[in-house]
Amino acid sequence: MDIKEIQGLIKFVAKSGASEVKLEMEDVKITIKTGASKTETTIVQAAPVTPVPQAVPAVPMASAPVATPKANADHSETDKEDSSKYITIKSPIIGTFYRKPSPDKPNFVEVGSEIKQGDTVCIIEAMKLFNEIEAEVSGKIVKILADDSSPVEFDQPLFLVDPS
Repeated sequence: MDIKEIQGLIKFVAKSGASEVKLEMEDVKITIKTGASKTETTIVQAAPVTPVPQAVPAVPMASAPVATPKANADHSETDKEDSSKYITIKSPIIGTFYRKPSPDKPNFVEVGSEIKQGDTVCIIEAMKLFNEIEAEVSGKIVKILADDSSPVEFDQPLFLVDPS
C-alpha cells in the first residue's frame, strides 16, 4: 500500500463520519481515528518481507555465433595466415564449458571431427541450466580452444572450424 492510497483512505474515512477504522493486510496495519476537531492515523508496518527470488526464464540457445578468429600475439605470421581461413565458434553466454553430455559419455566433437550445421558441439552450463551449443557452419574441427569443465566468458572462442 503506497502513501496515495493511505491518503485517499484517510479522506474517505473523514467524509464518512466514522469515528474509527482499522485495516489489516499481510504486511500493514492501519488504524484511522476521527474526532470532532482532529483526525489521528496510526500506521504499523511489519518487518519487511524478503522477496522470493524468481527463476530466470531460460533463453533457448539454438546456435553459437560465428565470426572470423582473432589471432593471439604469440602466434607466428604463418599461424595468422592459416587461421584466417577458419571460422570461430564462440560462446554465446557466460558459464561452464563441457565437451560431453555427461561424464560417462564420449565428447561431442574431437579435433578432426566433421560437423554439419545444427550439430551440437558442446554444452555450456549457466545457472544450473545446460545449454547445447550448435554449429552454425559445416566443416571440420581444427582446434578446441577451451578446456573441459572450465569457465568461459561471453564471446570467448571455443572451436576453430575449417569450412572447406
